[in-house]
Amino acid sequence: MDSALPPRPNLAENSESIGPAIYALASRLFPICRSITGNGVRETINILREHIDLELHEVATGTQVFDWVIPPEWNIRDAYIKDAAGRRVVDFARSNLHVMSYSRNVRQVMPLSELKSHIYTLPAQPDLIPYKTAYYIDDWAFCLSHNQLLELQDGDYEVVIDSTKSDGHLSYGEYLHRGTSGREVLLSAHICHPSLANDNCSGLAVLTSLAQLLRGRKTRYSYRFLFAPGTIGSLTWLSRNEDRLGNIDHGLVVSCVGDGGGPIYKKSRRGNAIIDRLMARISCNETPMTVQNFSPYGYDERQFCSPGFNMSVGLLQRSAFGTFAEYHTSADNLDFIRPEHLASSLRMLTDVIDALEGNWTPLNLSPKGEPQLGKRGLFSPVGGHKTNSTKTMAYLWVLNLADGNHSLLDIAERADMVFSEIAEAAARLRDAGLLADISAAEN
Repeated sequence: MDSALPPRPNLAENSESIGPAIYALASRLFPICRSITGNGVRETINILREHIDLELHEVATGTQVFDWVIPPEWNIRDAYIKDAAGRRVVDFARSNLHVMSYSRNVRQVMPLSELKSHIYTLPAQPDLIPYKTAYYIDDWAFCLSHNQLLELQDGDYEVVIDSTKSDGHLSYGEYLHRGTSGREVLLSAHICHPSLANDNCSGLAVLTSLAQLLRGRKTRYSYRFLFAPGTIGSLTWLSRNEDRLGNIDHGLVVSCVGDGGGPIYKKSRRGNAIIDRLMARISCNETPMTVQNFSPYGYDERQFCSPGFNMSVGLLQRSAFGTFAEYHTSADNLDFIRPEHLASSLRMLTDVIDALEGNWTPLNLSPKGEPQLGKRGLFSPVGGHKTNSTKTMAYLWVLNLADGNHSLLDIAERADMVFSEIAEAAARLRDAGLLADISAAEN
Protein backbone atom coordinates (compact mmCIF):
# COMPACT_ATOMS: atom_id res chain seq x y z
CA MET A 1 0.00 0.00 0.00
CA ASP A 2 1.35 3.44 -0.96
CA SER A 3 0.79 5.64 2.07
CA ALA A 4 2.78 8.56 0.60
CA LEU A 5 -0.22 10.25 -0.99
CA PRO A 6 -0.06 13.65 -2.67
CA PRO A 7 -1.18 16.42 -0.32
CA ARG A 8 -4.91 17.11 -0.33
CA PRO A 9 -6.30 20.59 -0.91
CA ASN A 10 -6.06 22.65 2.27
CA LEU A 11 -9.69 23.25 3.16
CA ALA A 12 -8.79 25.34 6.18
CA GLU A 13 -7.04 27.85 3.94
CA ASN A 14 -9.79 27.75 1.32
CA SER A 15 -12.82 27.63 3.65
CA GLU A 16 -13.77 31.23 2.89
CA SER A 17 -14.37 30.28 -0.75
CA ILE A 18 -15.34 26.60 -0.42
CA GLY A 19 -18.16 27.12 2.11
CA PRO A 20 -19.93 29.79 0.04
CA ALA A 21 -19.46 27.72 -3.13
CA ILE A 22 -21.13 24.69 -1.53
CA TYR A 23 -23.88 26.92 -0.16
CA ALA A 24 -24.43 28.45 -3.61
CA LEU A 25 -24.91 24.99 -5.11
CA ALA A 26 -27.34 24.00 -2.35
CA SER A 27 -29.22 27.25 -3.00
CA ARG A 28 -29.62 26.38 -6.68
CA LEU A 29 -31.02 22.99 -5.77
CA PHE A 30 -33.35 24.25 -3.05
CA PRO A 31 -36.30 25.59 -5.14
CA ILE A 32 -36.64 22.44 -7.28
CA CYS A 33 -39.69 20.25 -6.65
CA ARG A 34 -38.15 16.79 -6.36
CA SER A 35 -39.82 13.50 -5.61
CA ILE A 36 -38.83 9.85 -6.11
CA THR A 37 -39.36 10.24 -9.87
CA GLY A 38 -39.92 13.07 -12.30
CA ASN A 39 -38.44 16.09 -13.95
CA GLY A 40 -37.29 17.61 -10.67
CA VAL A 41 -34.84 14.75 -10.16
CA ARG A 42 -33.53 15.13 -13.72
CA GLU A 43 -33.17 18.88 -13.31
CA THR A 44 -31.20 18.34 -10.11
CA ILE A 45 -28.92 15.78 -11.76
CA ASN A 46 -28.33 18.14 -14.69
CA ILE A 47 -27.21 20.88 -12.29
CA LEU A 48 -24.81 18.48 -10.57
CA ARG A 49 -23.49 17.46 -14.01
CA GLU A 50 -22.24 21.02 -14.46
CA HIS A 51 -19.74 20.22 -11.69
CA ILE A 52 -18.88 16.53 -12.11
CA ASP A 53 -19.17 13.98 -14.91
CA LEU A 54 -22.34 12.43 -13.52
CA GLU A 55 -23.94 9.59 -15.47
CA LEU A 56 -27.74 9.67 -15.66
CA HIS A 57 -29.49 6.30 -15.31
CA GLU A 58 -33.18 5.86 -16.19
CA VAL A 59 -35.16 2.79 -15.12
CA ALA A 60 -38.66 2.28 -16.52
CA THR A 61 -41.94 2.37 -14.61
CA GLY A 62 -43.04 -1.14 -13.71
CA THR A 63 -39.52 -2.54 -13.32
CA GLN A 64 -39.29 -5.05 -10.47
CA VAL A 65 -36.58 -4.23 -7.93
CA PHE A 66 -36.60 -7.00 -5.34
CA ASP A 67 -39.96 -6.74 -3.50
CA TRP A 68 -40.70 -3.30 -4.98
CA VAL A 69 -41.91 -2.00 -8.34
CA ILE A 70 -40.87 1.34 -9.77
CA PRO A 71 -44.03 3.48 -9.64
CA PRO A 72 -45.44 5.75 -12.33
CA GLU A 73 -43.48 8.92 -12.90
CA TRP A 74 -44.99 11.90 -11.09
CA ASN A 75 -44.80 15.48 -12.32
CA ILE A 76 -46.62 18.60 -11.19
CA ARG A 77 -47.15 21.90 -12.99
CA ASP A 78 -49.29 23.91 -10.59
CA ALA A 79 -51.51 23.67 -7.53
CA TYR A 80 -53.60 26.07 -5.50
CA ILE A 81 -56.62 26.61 -3.29
CA LYS A 82 -58.83 29.60 -4.23
CA ASP A 83 -61.44 31.17 -2.04
CA ALA A 84 -64.85 32.42 -3.24
CA ALA A 85 -63.29 35.74 -4.27
CA GLY A 86 -60.81 33.98 -6.56
CA ARG A 87 -57.76 34.65 -4.39
CA ARG A 88 -55.12 31.93 -4.11
CA VAL A 89 -55.05 31.37 -0.37
CA VAL A 90 -52.63 28.46 -0.85
CA ASP A 91 -50.22 28.52 -3.77
CA PHE A 92 -47.75 25.81 -4.84
CA ALA A 93 -45.71 28.55 -6.54
CA ARG A 94 -44.89 30.03 -3.12
CA SER A 95 -43.73 26.72 -1.63
CA ASN A 96 -43.60 23.30 -3.23
CA LEU A 97 -44.12 21.82 0.24
CA HIS A 98 -47.76 22.93 -0.02
CA VAL A 99 -48.60 19.79 -2.03
CA MET A 100 -48.18 16.28 -0.67
CA SER A 101 -45.69 14.56 -2.95
CA TYR A 102 -47.33 12.19 -5.47
CA SER A 103 -50.76 13.77 -5.07
CA ARG A 104 -53.04 12.79 -7.92
CA ASN A 105 -54.64 15.29 -10.29
CA VAL A 106 -57.53 17.19 -8.68
CA ARG A 107 -59.87 19.89 -9.99
CA GLN A 108 -62.88 20.36 -7.73
CA VAL A 109 -64.98 22.85 -5.79
CA MET A 110 -65.71 21.74 -2.24
CA PRO A 111 -66.72 23.15 1.13
CA LEU A 112 -64.09 23.79 3.77
CA SER A 113 -65.46 20.92 5.86
CA GLU A 114 -64.56 18.47 3.07
CA LEU A 115 -61.30 20.19 2.19
CA LYS A 116 -60.03 19.85 5.75
CA SER A 117 -59.84 16.06 5.34
CA HIS A 118 -57.15 16.70 2.70
CA ILE A 119 -55.06 19.17 4.71
CA TYR A 120 -52.03 18.48 6.90
CA THR A 121 -50.71 20.99 9.44
CA LEU A 122 -48.41 21.06 12.47
CA PRO A 123 -50.46 22.46 15.39
CA ALA A 124 -47.38 22.39 17.65
CA GLN A 125 -45.43 24.46 15.07
CA PRO A 126 -48.25 26.66 13.77
CA ASP A 127 -46.13 28.82 11.46
CA LEU A 128 -44.50 25.94 9.59
CA ILE A 129 -45.55 23.89 6.56
CA PRO A 130 -45.08 20.12 6.96
CA TYR A 131 -43.53 17.85 4.33
CA LYS A 132 -45.73 14.86 3.43
CA THR A 133 -45.57 12.08 0.83
CA ALA A 134 -47.92 9.47 -0.62
CA TYR A 135 -45.72 7.61 -3.07
CA TYR A 136 -47.60 4.33 -3.36
CA ILE A 137 -51.26 5.29 -2.85
CA ASP A 138 -53.75 7.16 -5.02
CA ASP A 139 -54.51 10.16 -2.83
CA TRP A 140 -54.02 13.92 -2.66
CA ALA A 141 -53.50 16.54 0.01
CA PHE A 142 -52.28 20.05 0.72
CA CYS A 143 -49.85 21.00 3.48
CA LEU A 144 -50.41 24.33 5.25
CA SER A 145 -49.16 26.14 8.28
CA HIS A 146 -51.71 25.69 11.05
CA ASN A 147 -52.21 29.42 11.17
CA GLN A 148 -53.13 29.38 7.47
CA LEU A 149 -55.76 26.76 8.16
CA LEU A 150 -57.24 28.80 11.00
CA GLU A 151 -57.57 31.78 8.68
CA LEU A 152 -59.75 29.88 6.18
CA GLN A 153 -63.40 30.89 6.41
CA ASP A 154 -66.36 28.55 5.91
CA GLY A 155 -67.47 28.39 2.32
CA ASP A 156 -66.60 26.77 -0.99
CA TYR A 157 -63.05 26.57 -2.33
CA GLU A 158 -61.65 25.79 -5.76
CA VAL A 159 -59.03 23.08 -5.38
CA VAL A 160 -56.57 22.35 -8.19
CA ILE A 161 -53.57 20.02 -8.35
CA ASP A 162 -52.31 19.92 -11.92
CA SER A 163 -50.22 16.75 -11.77
CA THR A 164 -49.68 13.59 -13.76
CA LYS A 165 -48.83 10.01 -12.95
CA SER A 166 -47.79 8.17 -16.10
CA ASP A 167 -45.37 5.60 -17.41
CA GLY A 168 -41.89 7.05 -17.31
CA HIS A 169 -38.68 6.44 -15.41
CA LEU A 170 -36.91 6.57 -12.09
CA SER A 171 -33.71 8.59 -12.45
CA TYR A 172 -30.46 8.46 -10.51
CA GLY A 173 -26.97 9.84 -11.01
CA GLU A 174 -23.65 8.05 -10.56
CA TYR A 175 -20.04 9.23 -10.68
CA LEU A 176 -16.89 7.13 -10.27
CA HIS A 177 -13.51 8.52 -9.26
CA ARG A 178 -11.14 5.73 -10.27
CA GLY A 179 -8.37 4.65 -7.94
CA THR A 180 -5.35 2.44 -8.55
CA SER A 181 -6.95 -0.68 -7.04
CA GLY A 182 -10.19 -2.48 -7.76
CA ARG A 183 -11.56 -1.73 -4.31
CA GLU A 184 -14.32 0.87 -3.84
CA VAL A 185 -15.90 3.25 -1.34
CA LEU A 186 -19.59 4.11 -1.80
CA LEU A 187 -20.78 7.65 -1.00
CA SER A 188 -24.52 8.18 -1.28
CA ALA A 189 -27.03 11.02 -0.85
CA HIS A 190 -30.78 10.92 -1.42
CA ILE A 191 -32.08 13.21 -4.15
CA CYS A 192 -35.85 12.91 -3.65
CA HIS A 193 -36.69 15.70 -1.18
CA PRO A 194 -38.06 19.03 -2.46
CA SER A 195 -37.28 22.37 -0.77
CA LEU A 196 -35.55 21.02 2.33
CA ALA A 197 -32.10 22.56 2.64
CA ASN A 198 -30.46 20.38 5.28
CA ASP A 199 -32.35 17.26 4.21
CA ASN A 200 -30.85 16.94 1.67
CA CYS A 201 -29.63 19.80 -0.52
CA SER A 202 -26.70 19.89 1.90
CA GLY A 203 -25.71 16.27 1.24
CA LEU A 204 -26.00 16.65 -2.53
CA ALA A 205 -23.88 19.82 -2.55
CA VAL A 206 -21.22 18.52 -0.15
CA LEU A 207 -20.74 15.20 -1.98
CA THR A 208 -20.56 17.00 -5.33
CA SER A 209 -17.87 19.27 -3.92
CA LEU A 210 -16.01 16.25 -2.56
CA ALA A 211 -16.07 14.60 -5.99
CA GLN A 212 -14.64 17.80 -7.47
CA LEU A 213 -11.78 17.80 -4.95
CA LEU A 214 -10.96 14.17 -5.68
CA ARG A 215 -10.48 14.83 -9.38
CA GLY A 216 -7.03 16.20 -8.68
CA ARG A 217 -5.93 13.41 -6.38
CA LYS A 218 -4.45 9.97 -6.98
CA THR A 219 -6.12 7.46 -4.66
CA ARG A 220 -5.83 3.76 -3.98
CA TYR A 221 -9.59 3.30 -3.58
CA SER A 222 -12.14 4.13 -6.24
CA TYR A 223 -14.91 6.38 -4.93
CA ARG A 224 -18.42 5.78 -6.25
CA PHE A 225 -20.86 8.67 -5.76
CA LEU A 226 -24.57 7.82 -5.89
CA PHE A 227 -27.36 10.41 -6.02
CA ALA A 228 -30.61 8.43 -5.92
CA PRO A 229 -34.17 8.76 -4.59
CA GLY A 230 -34.59 7.40 -1.08
CA THR A 231 -35.42 3.71 -0.64
CA ILE A 232 -36.68 2.91 -4.15
CA GLY A 233 -33.61 4.54 -5.69
CA SER A 234 -31.04 2.69 -3.60
CA LEU A 235 -32.96 -0.57 -4.09
CA THR A 236 -32.94 0.04 -7.84
CA TRP A 237 -29.19 0.68 -7.80
CA LEU A 238 -28.58 -2.42 -5.69
CA SER A 239 -30.68 -4.61 -8.00
CA ARG A 240 -28.70 -3.41 -11.02
CA ASN A 241 -25.28 -3.74 -9.39
CA GLU A 242 -25.34 -6.94 -7.35
CA ASP A 243 -22.37 -8.32 -9.28
CA ARG A 244 -20.09 -5.44 -8.21
CA LEU A 245 -21.07 -5.13 -4.55
CA GLY A 246 -18.20 -7.39 -3.53
CA ASN A 247 -15.78 -4.67 -4.63
CA ILE A 248 -17.17 -2.15 -2.12
CA ASP A 249 -15.21 -2.22 1.14
CA HIS A 250 -16.65 0.85 2.87
CA GLY A 251 -19.52 3.29 2.49
CA LEU A 252 -21.25 6.36 3.87
CA VAL A 253 -24.74 7.76 3.43
CA VAL A 254 -24.54 11.55 3.81
CA SER A 255 -27.49 13.68 4.91
CA CYS A 256 -28.30 16.73 7.05
CA VAL A 257 -24.73 18.07 6.94
CA GLY A 258 -25.44 21.80 6.58
CA ASP A 259 -26.41 22.81 10.12
CA GLY A 260 -24.23 23.37 13.17
CA GLY A 261 -25.11 20.25 15.14
CA GLY A 262 -23.25 17.04 15.80
CA PRO A 263 -21.39 15.45 14.19
CA ILE A 264 -23.18 12.10 14.48
CA TYR A 265 -22.31 8.77 12.91
CA LYS A 266 -24.59 5.74 12.88
CA LYS A 267 -22.73 2.46 12.54
CA SER A 268 -23.29 -0.11 9.85
CA ARG A 269 -25.21 -3.27 10.69
CA ARG A 270 -21.90 -5.05 11.19
CA GLY A 271 -21.04 -2.66 14.00
CA ASN A 272 -17.27 -3.27 13.88
CA ALA A 273 -16.46 -2.58 10.24
CA ILE A 274 -13.41 -0.49 9.40
CA ILE A 275 -15.66 2.48 8.55
CA ASP A 276 -17.39 2.15 11.95
CA ARG A 277 -14.09 2.13 13.82
CA LEU A 278 -12.61 4.91 11.72
CA MET A 279 -15.57 7.28 12.12
CA ALA A 280 -15.12 7.12 15.89
CA ARG A 281 -11.64 8.61 15.32
CA ILE A 282 -12.84 11.59 13.23
CA SER A 283 -13.73 15.01 14.63
CA CYS A 284 -15.45 18.14 13.34
CA ASN A 285 -13.73 21.39 14.30
CA GLU A 286 -12.27 19.48 17.26
CA THR A 287 -15.73 18.26 18.31
CA PRO A 288 -15.56 14.47 18.73
CA MET A 289 -17.86 12.30 16.66
CA THR A 290 -20.93 10.97 18.48
CA VAL A 291 -21.23 7.33 17.45
CA GLN A 292 -24.59 5.56 17.56
CA ASN A 293 -25.32 1.88 17.13
CA PHE A 294 -27.05 0.64 14.01
CA SER A 295 -30.82 0.91 13.74
CA PRO A 296 -32.91 -0.41 10.82
CA TYR A 297 -34.72 2.95 10.63
CA GLY A 298 -33.17 5.88 8.84
CA TYR A 299 -31.97 6.64 5.32
CA ASP A 300 -30.58 4.35 2.64
CA GLU A 301 -27.99 2.78 4.94
CA ARG A 302 -30.84 0.47 5.96
CA GLN A 303 -31.06 -0.84 2.37
CA PHE A 304 -27.30 -1.26 2.00
CA CYS A 305 -27.22 -2.95 5.42
CA SER A 306 -30.20 -5.26 4.86
CA PRO A 307 -29.26 -8.88 5.67
CA GLY A 308 -29.04 -9.89 2.01
CA PHE A 309 -26.25 -7.34 1.44
CA ASN A 310 -24.86 -6.47 4.89
CA MET A 311 -22.54 -3.86 3.42
CA SER A 312 -20.17 -1.79 5.55
CA VAL A 313 -22.17 1.42 5.10
CA GLY A 314 -22.91 3.90 7.89
CA LEU A 315 -24.73 7.23 8.10
CA LEU A 316 -23.01 10.59 8.59
CA GLN A 317 -25.04 13.61 9.77
CA ARG A 318 -24.63 16.84 11.71
CA SER A 319 -28.02 16.84 13.46
CA ALA A 320 -29.74 13.46 13.36
CA PHE A 321 -32.89 13.11 11.27
CA GLY A 322 -36.11 13.64 13.21
CA THR A 323 -34.36 15.31 16.15
CA PHE A 324 -34.22 18.97 15.07
CA ALA A 325 -37.32 21.13 15.07
CA GLU A 326 -36.85 22.16 11.44
CA TYR A 327 -36.85 18.54 10.18
CA HIS A 328 -39.39 17.91 7.38
CA THR A 329 -40.84 21.41 7.67
CA SER A 330 -40.57 24.69 5.80
CA ALA A 331 -38.11 25.84 8.49
CA ASP A 332 -35.50 23.58 6.88
CA ASN A 333 -34.67 26.43 4.55
CA LEU A 334 -31.57 28.23 3.33
CA ASP A 335 -31.35 30.19 6.59
CA PHE A 336 -30.97 26.92 8.51
CA ILE A 337 -27.79 25.81 6.73
CA ARG A 338 -24.58 27.85 6.74
CA PRO A 339 -21.48 27.95 4.49
CA GLU A 340 -19.12 27.33 7.40
CA HIS A 341 -21.00 24.18 8.45
CA LEU A 342 -21.02 22.86 4.89
CA ALA A 343 -17.27 23.49 4.67
CA SER A 344 -16.57 21.68 7.94
CA SER A 345 -18.71 18.73 6.77
CA LEU A 346 -16.61 18.58 3.63
CA ARG A 347 -13.52 18.62 5.84
CA MET A 348 -14.87 15.63 7.79
CA LEU A 349 -15.28 13.69 4.56
CA THR A 350 -11.80 14.54 3.35
CA ASP A 351 -10.51 13.39 6.75
CA VAL A 352 -12.36 10.10 6.22
CA ILE A 353 -10.74 9.67 2.82
CA ASP A 354 -7.32 10.57 4.23
CA ALA A 355 -7.77 7.87 6.87
CA LEU A 356 -8.99 5.21 4.43
CA GLU A 357 -6.12 5.98 2.09
CA GLY A 358 -3.49 6.38 4.80
CA ASN A 359 -4.20 3.55 7.25
CA TRP A 360 -0.85 1.76 7.05
CA THR A 361 0.97 -0.66 9.34
CA PRO A 362 4.19 0.73 10.86
CA LEU A 363 7.22 -1.20 12.11
CA ASN A 364 9.51 0.40 14.69
CA LEU A 365 13.10 0.29 13.38
CA SER A 366 14.53 1.18 16.80
CA PRO A 367 12.41 -1.02 19.08
CA LYS A 368 14.84 -1.49 22.00
CA GLY A 369 13.72 1.28 24.30
CA GLU A 370 12.52 4.64 23.13
CA PRO A 371 14.65 6.21 20.41
CA GLN A 372 16.00 9.67 21.19
CA LEU A 373 13.44 12.01 19.70
CA GLY A 374 15.09 15.21 20.85
CA LYS A 375 18.08 14.91 18.53
CA ARG A 376 15.67 14.43 15.66
CA GLY A 377 13.71 17.57 16.49
CA LEU A 378 10.66 15.59 17.60
CA PHE A 379 10.86 16.25 21.34
CA SER A 380 11.28 19.39 23.44
CA PRO A 381 14.90 19.90 24.54
CA VAL A 382 13.61 21.10 27.93
CA GLY A 383 12.36 18.32 30.18
CA GLY A 384 10.55 18.14 33.49
CA HIS A 385 7.07 18.99 32.22
CA LYS A 386 4.18 17.69 34.32
CA THR A 387 2.30 16.48 31.24
CA ASN A 388 3.17 15.66 27.66
CA SER A 389 1.61 17.33 24.63
CA THR A 390 -0.80 15.51 22.37
CA LYS A 391 1.88 15.43 19.68
CA THR A 392 4.40 13.82 22.04
CA MET A 393 1.90 11.24 23.20
CA ALA A 394 1.12 10.40 19.59
CA TYR A 395 4.83 9.76 18.93
CA LEU A 396 5.09 7.53 21.97
CA TRP A 397 1.96 5.52 21.18
CA VAL A 398 3.03 4.95 17.58
CA LEU A 399 6.54 3.86 18.55
CA ASN A 400 5.27 1.54 21.26
CA LEU A 401 2.64 -0.19 19.11
CA ALA A 402 4.60 -0.22 15.85
CA ASP A 403 5.43 -3.92 16.16
CA GLY A 404 4.08 -4.83 12.73
CA ASN A 405 0.78 -6.06 14.17
CA HIS A 406 -1.06 -2.74 14.55
CA SER A 407 -2.36 -0.43 11.85
CA LEU A 408 -2.58 3.30 12.47
CA LEU A 409 -6.30 2.85 13.13
CA ASP A 410 -5.50 0.19 15.74
CA ILE A 411 -3.06 2.60 17.40
CA ALA A 412 -5.53 5.50 17.34
CA GLU A 413 -8.14 3.32 19.03
CA ARG A 414 -5.71 2.05 21.69
CA ALA A 415 -4.46 5.60 22.35
CA ASP A 416 -8.00 7.02 22.25
CA MET A 417 -6.81 9.73 19.87
CA VAL A 418 -8.03 11.25 16.63
CA PHE A 419 -6.75 9.33 13.62
CA SER A 420 -5.15 12.38 12.01
CA GLU A 421 -2.99 12.97 15.11
CA ILE A 422 -1.65 9.43 14.95
CA ALA A 423 -1.21 9.57 11.18
CA GLU A 424 0.76 12.83 11.37
CA ALA A 425 3.01 11.45 14.12
CA ALA A 426 3.64 8.26 12.15
CA ALA A 427 4.53 10.23 9.03
CA ARG A 428 7.07 12.33 10.94
CA LEU A 429 8.59 9.25 12.56
CA ARG A 430 8.83 7.54 9.18
CA ASP A 431 10.47 10.63 7.67
CA ALA A 432 12.98 10.55 10.55
CA GLY A 433 13.92 6.97 9.65
CA LEU A 434 12.33 5.43 12.74
CA LEU A 435 9.48 3.56 11.04
CA ALA A 436 8.96 1.32 8.04
CA ASP A 437 5.65 0.75 6.29
CA ILE A 438 5.27 -3.02 6.16
CA SER A 439 1.80 -2.83 4.62
CA ALA A 440 3.47 -1.56 1.43
CA ALA A 441 5.27 -4.89 1.11
CA GLU A 442 2.06 -6.80 1.87
CA ASN A 443 0.33 -5.10 -1.07
